[in-house]
Amino acid sequence: MANIIETKDLTRRFGKLAAVDHINLSLQEGEIFGLLGPNGAGKTTLLKIFTTLLPPSSGAATVAGFDILRQPGQVRRVIGYVPQFLSADGGLTGYENLLIFAKLYDLPRVVRRQRIDALLDLMGLQNAAQQMVKTYSGGMIRRLEIAQSVLHQPRLLFLDEPTVGLDPIARKSVWEHIQRLRREFSTTILLTTHYMEEAESLCQRVAIMHRGKVVAIGSPAELKASLNGGAATMDQVFAHYAGAEMETGGSYIEVSRTRTDARRVG
Repeated sequence: MANIIETKDLTRRFGKLAAVDHINLSLQEGEIFGLLGPNGAGKTTLLKIFTTLLPPSSGAATVAGFDILRQPGQVRRVIGYVPQFLSADGGLTGYENLLIFAKLYDLPRVVRRQRIDALLDLMGLQNAAQQMVKTYSGGMIRRLEIAQSVLHQPRLLFLDEPTVGLDPIARKSVWEHIQRLRREFSTTILLTTHYMEEAESLCQRVAIMHRGKVVAIGSPAELKASLNGGAATMDQVFAHYAGAEMETGGSYIEVSRTRTDARRVG
């Protein structure tokens, strides 16, 4: 199977801090790949590099065969990105939000309605298409944002904490629709998450980041089998590689940001 992401010693520094530190990583086309790690491990920074929002300090990376530095325009045309923060407009209907994104992606008028209707159906939002997004539940908003990001049928979708702030029922609904997206469109998905159950349920492979480095990589089953005589849980795997830093819970600003976002989508 071909690799859709390849990196070589990819590094991003902020002053003396190496937020991403000589990462060598490959992502296979068609898989769901998870990035795990405590707050500040470098997950979101790595996503911003892959989506051309942030240039690396050194090293190299290709996305779908395109160099992120020399060919950023080509990279952007083949990817979708759903950030942590709210990106849907609550003052518009679900359909209107999708229509705006269809125009931003410069989709031909003749395919807009067909593409929008197909994604509303895929994400279970057909009956809510004409409702104001401010009346949606958190799970519905997240599914709408995913639909927005794949209107142009990207080969690769980046999801940064896709279920942050959602209750367990809404979270599992989003999982189901992510799996449908991969199954029906063969979309490769790279997601960051703090939920071990999410990583285990969705991802064929995961990488655990710690202080900017990838310290473990493999399928959830392989990682669990590597500890405690093969009887480890994903929580134990995470604790083993993330160390004491998993207890910090992030800085005041990070906690405040997450809770504010949770209130907005919850």
